[in-house]
Amino acid sequence: MKKIILFTLMCLTITFSYGDSKIGINKLEERTLIKLNTNKGNIIIKLFSEDAPETSKNFINYVKGENYNGTVFHRVINNFMIQGGGHLPDMSEISTNPPIVNESNNNISNKKGTIAMARTSDPHSATSQFFINLKDNEFLDIKNAPDGYGYCVFGEVVEGMEIVETIGAVETGNKAGHADVPLVDIVIESVELIDS
Repeated sequence: MKKIILFTLMCLTITFSYGDSKIGINKLEERTLIKLNTNKGNIIIKLFSEDAPETSKNFINYVKGENYNGTVFHRVINNFMIQGGGHLPDMSEISTNPPIVNESNNNISNKKGTIAMARTSDPHSATSQFFINLKDNEFLDIKNAPDGYGYCVFGEVVEGMEIVETIGAVETGNKAGHADVPLVDIVIESVELIDS
């Protein structure tokens, strides 16, 4: 079983310099809003459907299929990111669709509050799992990626960032062979498309 990874924890020890924290993608006109209803509160995400069309479509397919309902944020690293979309509370994996092409060449940066696709070491292996950045993580961008791809940003949190930060601060440990798992389940109770 391949483990979904972002980067080795060793990467977290590297210090980076960040510029303007604004995402800078006001040119987007087509927007889709997604509401994550969690047991910690609600998070509303705006998808960048024009700049990450296949990734956005993939995410919407999982939303419409109710695949995310009842899953958990299974990997939480304070001051880095929260990751979900792939495991149930017992850490069993959900069924997934075929992997998608990495659209990180859209050059949208992994800034605080953006949502990106998680994947294995294969750049084009993303399926259902996603992560929300707790801070500017520009080392995950294509321009800084050792593999030449990085991680595709396909949306941003527009409401509920305080919920994301609350989740990011929970206590974690090991469970069913996975590290950084919240000790108390952070459940995505349901996910829905909402009017923009």
